[in-house]
Amino acid sequence: MTRRRIALAGTVAAIAATVLLLGGVLREPADDGEAAAPPPVGATPAQLATVFGASQAGETRATIAGLQDRVRANPKDARSAMLLGLAYQQRVRETADFSYLAKSDAVLRRALKLDSTDADTVGGLGSLALARHDFERALALGRRARTLAPATARHLGVVGDALLELGRYEEAFATFDAMVRRKPDVASYARISYARELLGDKRGAIAAMQLALDAATGQREARAWTHVQLGKILLGSGQLKAAEAHFLAAEQVSPGYLYAIEARAQVALARGRYRAAAALARRAAEAVPLPQFVATLAEIYRASGQTELAREQYAVMGAIERLLAASGVRSDLELTLFNVDHRIRLDEVVPAARTAQRARPSIEGDDVLSWALARTGRCTEALHYSERALRLGTRDATKFFHRGTIERCLGHRVSARTWFRRALATNPHFSPYWAAIARRYAR
Repeated sequence: MTRRRIALAGTVAAIAATVLLLGGVLREPADDGEAAAPPPVGATPAQLATVFGASQAGETRATIAGLQDRVRANPKDARSAMLLGLAYQQRVRETADFSYLAKSDAVLRRALKLDSTDADTVGGLGSLALARHDFERALALGRRARTLAPATARHLGVVGDALLELGRYEEAFATFDAMVRRKPDVASYARISYARELLGDKRGAIAAMQLALDAATGQREARAWTHVQLGKILLGSGQLKAAEAHFLAAEQVSPGYLYAIEARAQVALARGRYRAAAALARRAAEAVPLPQFVATLAEIYRASGQTELAREQYAVMGAIERLLAASGVRSDLELTLFNVDHRIRLDEVVPAARTAQRARPSIEGDDVLSWALARTGRCTEALHYSERALRLGTRDATKFFHRGTIERCLGHRVSARTWFRRALATNPHFSPYWAAIARRYAR
């Protein structure tokens, strides 16, 4: 897949198409009126998605309870078992209770024993593997689901997402192209947007995400999610006002939408409005303690000089890390990056980053490993991984800052200044802490 082809085919830290991270984009259209009824017997994943498309957490609980009753009443009901497994994955996203991953795993395996040729069950296990960052397994399951149901576009999403996280970009982009040709919807357009962003085409990424937004008409949470993603692309380019407008639009579509609330906290932080930023971030983190919400709150406390409160959030991140491990989620790059940034257990970060990079040999894996090496003084080796992290032409201020720090560590002052200036030109608000250092070293 050439860069031109992906640009014609048709953000965010990661596209991972798990129910946990993508939320509404995997859903089919739903009526924004009354709450959808529980899925009918023999429902398809699309029909289950319609239930979730307009649902709140309470409705998900009701859906799960109904499906549990069906499975208990008929232990051989493979279809209800499969739908229950998908519903458990939805519940993880809503609650950050990672024990639902094990529940999903158990019920999907049970469904697979009852019907080993059901593509939706295999695809559900593939989504679960993505959530656990087991990308090789996700790839195998996604390909198996695609073989069982070659006309179903969503299985291409599992395949493409796994390839992306494994650093196999040409194959991933080709898969996304095939997906958008087969079904041009929110899920496929979002993937095209992310691919363009990886290739440094911000304008193209925005255009593709706008198509995703148009495709989300009638899907409340999918539309809110897409507004947030559009806002994050703009935020990554330093366009605070435009980004905030999309975050506010997301809350208008879905009042109380936590991903939009946390994103508005980032805007307030970039503007130096620490009190407002902390209030928004606390609201999100206290409702659902997802790692990204807790990390944002910690960053706000750190930037505002509230070191004790920041340390409390560091401890929360440590607890989340242990819960993820207990739930079968592999060492997560974002958690490792958090530890590197905040100099937490620095004696452990390089081995952790190497393990995470081997499981996820993507530009994100390369960048985190390069930063861990740089922060522990191994700058020659760090340069190699920084070069790999930038090999696609991605315009990411944080990656540029990491490269500048590595060049400075190696004594390459002129080159370092160039990279620091590039980071600030890309997004002068990329970090309240690191941006200040970049400005000092760029002079």
